Amino acid sequence: FPSHDKGAAFTAMCQYGAINGVGEGIQGEAYGIPTKSVTIQSLPLSEIQKGVERFKAFTLANPKLQFFVTAIGCGLAGYSAKDIAPMFRGAINCWFPASWRFYIEGMD
Repeated sequence: FPSHDKGAAFTAMCQYGAINGVGEGIQGEAYGIPTKSVTIQSLPLSEIQKGVERFKAFTLANPKLQFFVTAIGCGLAGYSAKDIAPMFRGAINCWFPASWRFYIEGMD
């Protein structure tokens, strides 16, 4: 199962109630979007996109919730803001890293 022993997943577990071994969905005050496989390999962008799409659907179904989105995939998974940030276009009630704004606003 996925491990929350490093990076944003570790922070989410320690500070926001994410559950070790649960790689996706709402947990405590966190919502997990997988960027690594159970074997700790970076997921392909197409797989990360699927998780982001499920997150965006969740934001639309839960408009009263607010989300601070960390720069997922841009640390240990090895992707760039240009790779990941555009996937989040259309998510609501989200605050994103400043480094993502250029890509989310569609100026890439």
